[in-house]
Formats: sequence, C-alpha cells, structure tokens
Amino acid sequence: MDLNSYVANLGREFATLAEAGGEEARAVVERLTGPLESAIRMTLLEALSAAADEITLDLAPGSVELRLRGRDPNFVVTLPPAPAAAAEGAAMPETTASEPSFGEDGPAARINVRLPEQLKAAIEEAAAKEGRSVNAWLSRAAAAALQRAEPRAEPVAGAQQSRQAFTGWVR
Repeated sequence: MDLNSYVANLGREFATLAEAGGEEARAVVERLTGPLESAIRMTLLEALSAAADEITLDLAPGSVELRLRGRDPNFVVTLPPAPAAAAEGAAMPETTASEPSFGEDGPAARINVRLPEQLKAAIEEAAAKEGRSVNAWLSRAAAAALQRAEPRAEPVAGAQQSRQAFTGWVR
C-alpha cells in the first residue's frame, strides 16, 4: 500500500487552507509540510495497525498483520484453518445454523482477567513472537480452543452415575 498519495493529499489540503489565511499562513504551511510528513506517515501506520488488530479479533483464529517493507505497509492475511486441515487427525466440529461461529458475530466485548504473573509473561512473549498484540493473541487462542473443544456427552437417562470424581488438567 502506497501512503505517498495520502500524505500528498493532506499536504494539498494544508496548502488550500493556508491560501485562506494569506501570505504569512502559506509560508508557515510550506515550512511545516516537510517535517509533518513523518508524523502524518506514522499516524497513518498506527491507524492501519489498529484496524488490522480489530479485523484480527473478528477473524480469529485467522489474523491480519501489518508489515512494513521499506516505507510501504503491506497487509498479510492468515485465514483460519479449514476443517479438513485440522491438526493431525483432530476433527473440527461442524458449525450448524444454531451454533455461532466465533469472530463473525458483532462487536467486541470487554472482560477483565486475572492471570498469574508467569502466565501473563508467557502470553506476552508468545504474542510478541507472532507479532500480535496480547489482546489479538488471546482472542485467537480462545477461539481456536473453542473450535477444537469436543461436545460433552450427555448422561444417558436411567444410567447409574459413579460417586467418584476427578479434577485437574490433562494434555
């Protein structure tokens, strides 16, 4: 994506505004246009990066990344894995009309999560390795985990339930 046309357009807008202010205003705008180009370019890049993060939230477990090549930003889109290409034999659940598909439904919601410091640090490191924000990384991880989750078996009517219970985490 070439930002030069956008930066030049903004420069023309400044010049048009300066014409209304007279000769002194035009001279000020001419002196400021060069130094402002860097600030304008950085602001545009920040806006594009924020947009990529928002799109990633809606696309999870897929993603959109903003990468710079020289002075030009490029978008890299990673689509979510197809159900047939699920990780090594793990079947992805079929989505029915009654099940929501994560990332396709409406605006984002805000939650507060308390994490152990070590887990938070590990998440920040993993997000940085992928070039994502922590928010985008967590959203993508949660959506992927929910898509991989197997539905729980409902107890059979009349079946006797055991009184033993096991708790914990298993990988």
